[in-house]
Amino acid sequence: MESPWETRPWVASEAPASKTVQEGSKSQRRRWWRKARAKASRLLQRMDLRTMTQSLVTLAEDNMAFFSSQGPGETARRLTGVFAGIREQALGLEPTLGRLLSVAHLFDLDTETPANGYRSLVHTARCCLAHLLHKSRYVASNRRSIFFRTSHNLAELEAYLAAITQLRALAYYAQRLLTTNQPGRLFFEGDERVIADFLREYVTLHKGCFYGRCLGFQFTPAIRPFLQTISIGLVSFGEHYKRNETGISVTASSLFTGGRFAIDPELRGAEFERIIQNLDVHFWKAFWNITEIQVLSSLANMASTTVRVSRLLSLPPIAFEMPLTSDPELTVTISPPLAHTGPGPVFVRLISYDLREGQDSKELSGFIRSEGPRSLELRLRPQQAPRSRALVVHIHGGGFVAQTSKSHEPYLKSWAQELGAPILSIDYSLAPEAPFPRALEECFYAYCWAVKHCALLGSTGERICLAGDSAGGNLCFTVSLRAAAYGVRVPDGIMAAYPATMLQSTASPSRLLSLMDPLLPLSVLSKCVSAYAGEKTEDHPDSNQKALGMMGLMQRDTALLFRDLRLGASSWLNAFLELGGQKSHLKLVSKTEPMRRSVSEAALTQPEGPLGTDSLKGLKLHDLSLRSSCETPDAPELSLSAETLRTSTPSTVNFLLGSEDRSEVSEAPEELSNKDRVRGVGAAFPEGFHPRRCSQGAMWMPLYSAPIVKNPFMSPLLAPDSMLQTLPPVHIVACALDPMLDDSVMFARRLRGLGQPVTLRVVEDLPHGFLSLAALCQETRQAAALCVERIRLVLNLPGPPV
Repeated sequence: MESPWETRPWVASEAPASKTVQEGSKSQRRRWWRKARAKASRLLQRMDLRTMTQSLVTLAEDNMAFFSSQGPGETARRLTGVFAGIREQALGLEPTLGRLLSVAHLFDLDTETPANGYRSLVHTARCCLAHLLHKSRYVASNRRSIFFRTSHNLAELEAYLAAITQLRALAYYAQRLLTTNQPGRLFFEGDERVIADFLREYVTLHKGCFYGRCLGFQFTPAIRPFLQTISIGLVSFGEHYKRNETGISVTASSLFTGGRFAIDPELRGAEFERIIQNLDVHFWKAFWNITEIQVLSSLANMASTTVRVSRLLSLPPIAFEMPLTSDPELTVTISPPLAHTGPGPVFVRLISYDLREGQDSKELSGFIRSEGPRSLELRLRPQQAPRSRALVVHIHGGGFVAQTSKSHEPYLKSWAQELGAPILSIDYSLAPEAPFPRALEECFYAYCWAVKHCALLGSTGERICLAGDSAGGNLCFTVSLRAAAYGVRVPDGIMAAYPATMLQSTASPSRLLSLMDPLLPLSVLSKCVSAYAGEKTEDHPDSNQKALGMMGLMQRDTALLFRDLRLGASSWLNAFLELGGQKSHLKLVSKTEPMRRSVSEAALTQPEGPLGTDSLKGLKLHDLSLRSSCETPDAPELSLSAETLRTSTPSTVNFLLGSEDRSEVSEAPEELSNKDRVRGVGAAFPEGFHPRRCSQGAMWMPLYSAPIVKNPFMSPLLAPDSMLQTLPPVHIVACALDPMLDDSVMFARRLRGLGQPVTLRVVEDLPHGFLSLAALCQETRQAAALCVERIRLVLNLPGPPV
C-alpha cells in the first residue's frame, strides 16, 4: 500500500516549506513524515466519530465542487465520483457504527478490558475513515499544485472508497448479528441453516481491495511492509503452485518473479483474492512451511538468542503409568497415540538456555534424533546448572495443518533465556494427513511424558506451564481437560496467545474481520478446520513426487531452480518495461500478455474496481480539462477415548451469562428487540446500498459444521461447566484486530462466570501470529514480553531485573 505516510518519491509540494528539509537526506525526509504521521494520528484519535464524519463530508463536498468545475475529462469525472462515493458511504456508515459502539461495552470481559469484535470493527472502520480524511485534506491543500500526482491520489482514493464500502457492509452484518444473537453472546447460536445462509452471503463479498493499496491499513505501520512482502511472496508462490511446481523451485521462483505484483497493487489484490478462494489446504500447508526450509531456518536462528541446548527428541510409542492426583498410590495407564495412523513416535524439541542437570544424561541421549549439522556441538561444555524449578510445555500454532517447533524456535529461545527454565515444544502430527484427535493424543502423551521425566529435561517439575499460540492454544486447553479427565496432574497454569476456542462454522463480529485479514481469511480458516475435523479435502497431485524419490526430487528441483532464475530475471525486466507501454483500458490488453495471465479477467474489468490508470501516471491538474470523456469501462468415524465421546449440545452449553450480566444486557437500547431477532442474520442491506461482490466465482467452503467440531476436546468453548471447572488458572493474550478475538473474550467470560481464575490482555494494532514476528518491531516485542510475563506468573518466577 502506497500512502503519503510511507516512503515514496519526494514531491516538493508535499514537503514542509523548509529548504533544508527539501534538500535534506532521505533519513531526514523519513523523520519528517514520521512526525507528521504521529501528529495526524494524535489529532484523529481525539476526534469522535461524528466530528470525523462531518469533517470528511465537508472536505468531500469541497473536492467534489472543485473537480466538477475542471471540465468534462475522464479523470475529473472520476475524482468527482470518488468524493461523492466517500460522502455517501461516510454518511451511511456513521449511524451504524455509533449504534454498535453504544452497546459494545455489554460484551466486554470487564471494565478494565474493553475488547470484543464490535469494538474492533468500529475501530477498523474508524481507521479507514481517518485515512480518507487525511487524504481528502491533502487533496484539498495540493490539488492546484503542478506537482499534484493525479493518478496516484485517484488510485488510492478509489481503493479506500472500495474498502469503506465493504466495511459498511460488515457493519450492517454486525448489526444483524447484534439483533439476532442471544443477549450478551458474540457467537450465533441456533438453526445451522440460518448461519449457512449468512456465510453463503458473506463469502460473496469482494475482498481484493483489502489486499492491494489498503493492505494492513488497520495495523501498526511497522507491520505493513512485512505484510506487503508476504502478500507478494504469496501470490508468486500461488502462481507456481497452480502449475504443480512444489518444493525448492517454488520458493526460488517466489523470490525472483514477484516484480509485477510489487509494482501493481490492484493486480496483487486480485490475485490474492483468487488464491484465498480457490487453492486448497495443501497450498497453505506448503506456504506456511516455507520457514521450515534449512536456509531460512538457519538465518532465523543466526539472528535469535544462542542457547546451550536445542535438541529434537523422539518419544517411543510405549505405554507408561502415571499417578492419580487424588491418590498417588493408584496409577493410570497413558497409552501411546493410536488414532488414524496407529502407534508411532512423538517428536518434541528441548530448548534450554543453560545446560542443566539431566540434559546430557545417557538416558536422554537415547531419545535424541539427529538433525544434521545443527545438532553437532563442538565447543567445550560449561559447568552444568542445577535443575530449574519450572518447566514450560509449548504447543505451536499453524492452523493444525502446518509448521513445527523449528518455525517457533527463535522466540522460544528468547523465552528460555528470560524465564531461566527449559522448554519442551511438541511437534504433533498435522492435518489433513492426521486429523482430530491425533494431535490431541500426541500432545497429551508428550505432556504426560514430560511430567514423568522432568528430571531428564533439566527441571524438578515444581511448576509446569502449558503455553501455546493459535491452534496450539486450543490444544493447551484440551490437553489440560484431558489430563483432568484422566485424573493425572494438570499444569499449574496455561498461557494461550490468540487461541482458537470455537471451531464450529459460525459468525461473530470479530470473525467478520477475516474479510480483510491477510493472515486469516475466512476461507483459509474454514479449510484448516475442515482438514482438522477429517472432512474430505481436494486431492493434491503428488504421485509424481513420490515416484521420483529423494535424489530425483533434488535433480528436478535444481533444474527448475536454474530455469526459474533465468525466467525470473526476464520477468523482472518485462515488469518494468511494461510500465511505459500499458494502455488506459484493460480490455485492450492482449489476451496472450504474460503479465496478466494468472489474474481473472473478471477481476480486472469489474466496473466498481479501479480502472486502468497507467496512462494517468504522468497527468497533472491542467491536463484534466484536455482529456475527453470516455466510457467507464464426510467426517470419518474416530476411535476416541471414553472422555472424548462426550459432546456438548445447546442445552448443555451455558454461555457465560450470570444474573448480573443478564440484568445489564436487558438495559440495551430498544433496537435489541425480539422483532429484530426474528428477521434473521441474512436480512437485506438498506435500500440503495450495494456492496461489491467477488468476481472470482463460487468458493468452496463448508457451510455446515461436521458434528465432531462440537466436541469439547475440539471446541473448548462448547465444553460443559463441569469440564471447564477443572482447568487451572488461564492467562490469555489476544489481539484486538484478530478474527479470533471473540474466541478469547467468550472463553474468558465463561471461565469468569464459573469463578475460575482467568486474565485477558488484549494488544492493539497487531495481527494474529505476532509471536512469530517478535523481532520485527517494538510493538511485537512488547506483546511477546507480555506473554512471557503471563508465563512468569504461572511459574511464580521473580520479575526480570530492571
